[in-house]
Amino acid sequence: MPHSLAPFRSRTLGRSGVPVTELVLGTAALGHLYTPVDEDQAHATVAAAWDAGVRAFDTAPHYGLGLAERRLGTALAGRRRDTYVVSTKVGRLLVPGPGGQEPRRVWDFSADGIRRSLHESLTRLGLDRVDIAYLHDPDDHEKQAFAEAYPALERLRAEGVVRAIGAGMNQSAMLTRFVRDTDIDVVLCAGRHTLLDPDARVDLLPAAERHGVAVLVGGVYNSGLLADPRPGATYDYTAAPDALVTRALHLKEAAERHGTTLRAAALAFSSAPDAVLGLVMGARSPCEVQDFVRQFRAARDVPAAFWRELAERGLLSETGTW
Repeated sequence: MPHSLAPFRSRTLGRSGVPVTELVLGTAALGHLYTPVDEDQAHATVAAAWDAGVRAFDTAPHYGLGLAERRLGTALAGRRRDTYVVSTKVGRLLVPGPGGQEPRRVWDFSADGIRRSLHESLTRLGLDRVDIAYLHDPDDHEKQAFAEAYPALERLRAEGVVRAIGAGMNQSAMLTRFVRDTDIDVVLCAGRHTLLDPDARVDLLPAAERHGVAVLVGGVYNSGLLADPRPGATYDYTAAPDALVTRALHLKEAAERHGTTLRAAALAFSSAPDAVLGLVMGARSPCEVQDFVRQFRAARDVPAAFWRELAERGLLSETGTW
């Protein structure tokens, strides 16, 4: 894109005052998810998102053992800090490997671990603050996450170290508990509010609306299958089962019959209802950024007849009825 477009529409995360654009750049791919990405391409990807109007960026220590955080910080250096929002995650520490080997990830949802994780993320990002801190995948650490990690995040928010707090997971049930039982500002739900898996519509989204908690949705393409359905495509970061590949191909054929694309339909589905404030979209190149921006704009024009056909053919589960 030859010049910067106006930023996408922003919405505020609950009472936090943090404005998040309706598209957020996810940076897992900049940490070599699936395939390597060189430094120049990583920086060009962030620049393309900025030029397209994206002003919110999501990262984590987990992505490339800190590489994604370092690259994001470098790519944003020089831009006014009050013009963009950065989120990162806590719950995994990077511990030096023996004998100078590369670091290894260690789960740590203790209060001290949360503070240490955030401090180390700030160092890698080259920032004096992040706007949002998420508990990252606490699935197998539920007791400690609620008893120690969440109170630590609450204190960091009270101290002004972060502006908003939340949890990011690939499931909706525990996120619903966070919404119901804590004072978080936002949840990041990955892969559970999609055309292939709308589970979040049963529990998480109604709870978020009742409690005034913002929802960001990641994994809109279920890690690849809804972007390019074919044998060998990935679903939730592993090879997609044949039955899901077949269903995704039916969805693609229906979308094309109605003059749209499966990617646009996936974005349209995941960006509704009103509880969803934005979509976290990963990219490894400027071309991928430009594609998800085009598909997002096209999502506004997905025809109602498409959704009717999916319902009539049983291609939308009852929980995902449009």
